[in-house]
Amino acid sequence: MRQSWWKILSFALLLYVSIMGFMVKVPVLDGRLQHTIRNLFFHVPMWVAMMVLFTISVVNAIKYLRYQKPLYDIYATEFALTGCIFSILGLTTGMIWANYQWGAAWSNDPKQNGAAIGILIYFAYFVVRGSLTDMDKRARISAVYNVFAFCMLFPTIWILPRLTESLHPGGQGSEGNPALNPDDSTPAMKMVMFPAFIGWTLLSIWIATLRVRLRIISEKHISNG
Repeated sequence: MRQSWWKILSFALLLYVSIMGFMVKVPVLDGRLQHTIRNLFFHVPMWVAMMVLFTISVVNAIKYLRYQKPLYDIYATEFALTGCIFSILGLTTGMIWANYQWGAAWSNDPKQNGAAIGILIYFAYFVVRGSLTDMDKRARISAVYNVFAFCMLFPTIWILPRLTESLHPGGQGSEGNPALNPDDSTPAMKMVMFPAFIGWTLLSIWIATLRVRLRIISEKHISNG
């Protein structure tokens, strides 16, 4: 029970977000966000969860390079895979939002393109793993590539899009564009937004740890067989 408190917290927070996300009063601005701003409680937390998962993955990759323990490779792989799942969810919810807000699901916005590049780099991580048959060599090369992929997230998602004109908030030329600005949110929205960040992140870690446990059970079964 002591180890499950955060899982219960995750369920409670997401239940709260799922209800209040559609009930909380939001600022309705003519010609701009209107009720599409409610996607803030789902789209942005997906990226937050993704970054947490990729961070845990790369930490375990570095631990594997140092200690050469297979368990670290399992953690790195499964957290990276779960991170990719949440990156797809983040990209999909963003495309839905963009379709309503900007008139097209994909507008070649720098942040959209950067996110797609970052995700593809992580997809290549699993291509690299699948191309190697030697387990030790696969784990070592995958760990090195994991560090590279994590480092590439920062220029593709966080740095370059802010240096060019973007429809997303925070980029150059974004002021006046139909995107989310800090003044568009309210204290009531923040009471839903922050629980959403925590709840979705805890859920993502829950999923990743379940995958780790299944992977360990599966490999033990294979070795015993």
